[in-house]
Amino acid sequence: MLYISWSRAAAIVLTALVVCLFAVPNFFSEATFNKLPKWAQRHVVLGLDLQGGSHILLEVDSNAVRKEKIETLRDDVRRLLREIRVGYTGLVVRPNGVEVRIRESNDVQPALTKLRELSQPLGGLLSATGQRNIEVVDAGGGVIQLAVTQAGITERIRQAVDQSIQIVERRVNELGTVEPLIQRQGLDRILVQVPGLQDPGRLKTLLGQTAKLTFRLVDLSVSPEQAAQGRAPPESEVLPGSKREGGAMYLIERRIMVSGEDLDDAQPGFDQRTSEPIVTFRFNSNGARRFAQVTQENVGRPFAIVLDNEVISAPVIREPILGGSGQISGNFTVEQANDLAILLRAGALPAPLTIIEERTVGPGLGQDSIEKGAIAAYLGSALVIVYIIATYGFLGLIANIAVAVNVAMIFGILSMFNATLTLPGIAGIVLTIGMAVDANVLIYERMREEARTGRSAITAIDAGFSRALATILDANITTLIAAVVLFFLGTGPVRGFALTLIIGIFTTVFTAFTFTRLIVASWVRWTRPAAIPI
Repeated sequence: MLYISWSRAAAIVLTALVVCLFAVPNFFSEATFNKLPKWAQRHVVLGLDLQGGSHILLEVDSNAVRKEKIETLRDDVRRLLREIRVGYTGLVVRPNGVEVRIRESNDVQPALTKLRELSQPLGGLLSATGQRNIEVVDAGGGVIQLAVTQAGITERIRQAVDQSIQIVERRVNELGTVEPLIQRQGLDRILVQVPGLQDPGRLKTLLGQTAKLTFRLVDLSVSPEQAAQGRAPPESEVLPGSKREGGAMYLIERRIMVSGEDLDDAQPGFDQRTSEPIVTFRFNSNGARRFAQVTQENVGRPFAIVLDNEVISAPVIREPILGGSGQISGNFTVEQANDLAILLRAGALPAPLTIIEERTVGPGLGQDSIEKGAIAAYLGSALVIVYIIATYGFLGLIANIAVAVNVAMIFGILSMFNATLTLPGIAGIVLTIGMAVDANVLIYERMREEARTGRSAITAIDAGFSRALATILDANITTLIAAVVLFFLGTGPVRGFALTLIIGIFTTVFTAFTFTRLIVASWVRWTRPAAIPI
């Protein structure tokens, strides 16, 4: 057990050294760190409670979700009735759905059968209950009512939150921040925590915009002023221009020619002629084909670029654009152009998000937490070091060296993955120090017991390592199970504590049965002790 080959010893030392080296960049200044190669730019990220940052709680606008659901239902009813060539005299939007009156009584039953295709069972956990998203009822007199159920609205809100979390995460990551915390809270809320971001204004702007981009033709049949007085064509609407363009009004066709969903990429840049900031975009194959068709058929007409029902710009189509790319200009600043590109790349939110809670954690609180956490860590470590040396002498010194390597390896592993360290994470590291010492205590006490039975020093040391293995593994496996449960079921600070504890368990087992044993085996080989120095 005490014999370790040179190749195995080299592998143990090399493993510990490489892992510990990943912790070194944490001690570099920011300027030095940025000069390192990309693969070496690994460090521990301080969490919101340590370095401060922005805390924002968002809520999905349920009324907007309901309105969009009903408008979609109206369009689906119109489309299905046209498919079966059924005439109707009115299609009215109601608070909870739509109502349509069929012109001919003979067409009521075929229309009812076709419209019932819109009523689908809810997926997920609700599917077993038989609930449906839409109720279709024959109200008599040729009137068919379609109502969106509350369960259907709830399911749509849940889906909107899931989609919004992915889009919010992409937008926040585009800011260049590290380890943002983005998670669901309840049915319709999203928690966003961004460590290190002291100015939440830009974050609020990015998260507050739905970023629904559409390309639509400008209606020239009447002026915007006449349309605003109630003379707008039924297939057009009046939309305001952006403030950067002077806030002019535009009469825009409701029909969407190309959707922002067909965008493949968007990047900020500068106009080669005017040197003004712009946003260049590129469509996917489907969007490029539709964009080319629209520009070919409408040369000479203004083509509006609409973002969240606001006209960014309405340039005139001078010639067909066949390459599937273009640019958006609108008196942008560099930051505005960059933010717009971020929004377009991340995609549109399925529903507006309302900020219902906002907090900025200052660096003073973070520094105070760091200092107190450091004091607790130093004090706890010092007491453990003193106790272990006083109790086990020279072997206690070896145990302390192994514990130091253990802590360095924990920081090295955290740095490898750019993991976030929170105050509970520091508590997990302090707990790991105690557990690492406990593993050595079990080994050393087993050596004492073997020595009392009359064994020689070398055989007692060998038995101490071999027979304590099962006990240490049992203790660490049970702790590991609890830590894994905390990590997967907990959130925020709980997961930070569990993460450092899980890493600490693996490094503790490694240092106790490889690194410590290597040092002890080397000492035994060199000194051939006659008694255990405990």
